[in-house]
Order: sequence, then C-alpha cells, then structure tokens
Amino acid sequence: MHKTTHCRTVSPASAPSLSPVHAVLFDAYGTLFDVYSVGLLAEQFFPGNGVALSVLWRDKQVEYSRLVTASLDERHYRPFWQLTQAGLRYACQRLGLDLTPAREDQLMNQYRHLSAFPENREVLQALKRQGIVTGILSNGDPSMLEVAVKSAGLDGLLDHLISVDRIRKYKTHPEAYALGEQATGLKAGQMAFVSCNSWDALGATWYGYRTVWVNRYQLPFEALGTAPTHTGSSLRDVLALPGLTGAAQQPGGSTTT
Repeated sequence: MHKTTHCRTVSPASAPSLSPVHAVLFDAYGTLFDVYSVGLLAEQFFPGNGVALSVLWRDKQVEYSRLVTASLDERHYRPFWQLTQAGLRYACQRLGLDLTPAREDQLMNQYRHLSAFPENREVLQALKRQGIVTGILSNGDPSMLEVAVKSAGLDGLLDHLISVDRIRKYKTHPEAYALGEQATGLKAGQMAFVSCNSWDALGATWYGYRTVWVNRYQLPFEALGTAPTHTGSSLRDVLALPGLTGAAQQPGGSTTT
C-alpha cells in the first residue's frame, strides 16, 4: 500500500478526528472523475477556448444545482444531466461559440465518460483489502454514476452509489449528506467524506463528516472559518488517515440510492 505524507491533520478540537473511520465516501465529479478532461475535445471544436469552456461549463453546472435547491420549490428541480446540458449551452453562448447539435451530443457524451484520475483504482482496492465500506455520494444522476464507474473500470470496488436525485436536493443541502448515513447505517462521524471541491468538503464538514479535501490544484480553502479535517494532494492521502478500520462493515453489495 502506498502512503504519502501530504495528509495534514487539523486540531481535534475543530473536527471529529479521533473517531474510527469505518467507511469512506467519495464525491464523484472533480474527485474521482476529471471534469476538466472535456476540455481536450472542446479544444478540437473551439481552438483556443477548450480550457475556458470546460471551466465555465463546470461553474454553471454547480451554480445551477445551487439555484434549483435554494428555490425550495421542487418544480424547479432538474436532474444533474439536464443541469450539465444547460451549463454547456450557457457557457458556449457566453463565450460566443457555435454549439451545433452534433458538437453538443459529442461533448455531453464525453462528460458521461469523463477521464478518471489514475490513482482511483489503487486507492479503492487498498480500502477494500482493509474491509472499509466504500461509496460515492454525488449530485450525479444514478445513470450518470453507473456509466462513469463502469467506464473507469471501478466495478466491484464501491459498495454504494448514492445519488441525491432521490431527494431532489443537491449538495450542500444537509439532506444530501444525510444520504450517506442512510445508505451505510453509520453516523457521519464514523465516516470520511472525500472531495476535491472545497465547497463540498466544507458542507460535509459542517454536516459532521470527517473530511478529506483533495487539493489537486493548490487552491486556498473556503474562507468561512471552518477547515476540513484533513488536506491532501491526491486520493492516496486517504490511505494515510488514522483510524481506518473495517470492523463496522455492513453486508451487501453495490447499491444505487
């Protein structure tokens, strides 16, 4: 098992860092799957604009998820796939790019099969060998998650694929993070939640998870007075978490909720 030394532990007074970790839940988009990998195809369609498009597309996708959740009206809810499509259309219009139906179809299909980060399989296999419950807790639709996991070759390494679609509220709504407790039968403080998105790591920390912020791009954390429990630079830092134990693993195979 490969462990790195990048994992920084904050004071136990600011997070539940002394409790054993029986399960590890991962965010999907940006954490297991590279949302900016669509920029390669975008660059082919729109030379000189691939990076800008991938960044604005992602920003609008997340913004739309917050807008529909903050409306407190389920009539405004849209599945994540539709928000992703809406974000693409807005980004292209904003950047003055000609998004033909054929280009839209290809870019959306590329998003369905995002590139996976190279250490994913190694880390998930190591957790499974230790008997740790593993899962995804994501804004993604169930079908999006199933395709992404299969495309990345991660079948059989995740006990739970948890989508917020069932409650029609996106992260960072507390009910979204509560889905992890419902799926595993564990309390938030008994689990680690891993995200590359600082806003997601913050929301999960507020909820009560032991959090790992994977700071792949060397960015500052959210300046709202709460730090993640741990900070690392890749998923491998999850393996350095103190207190990992598989003793509380629940029976059953992979499920989508």
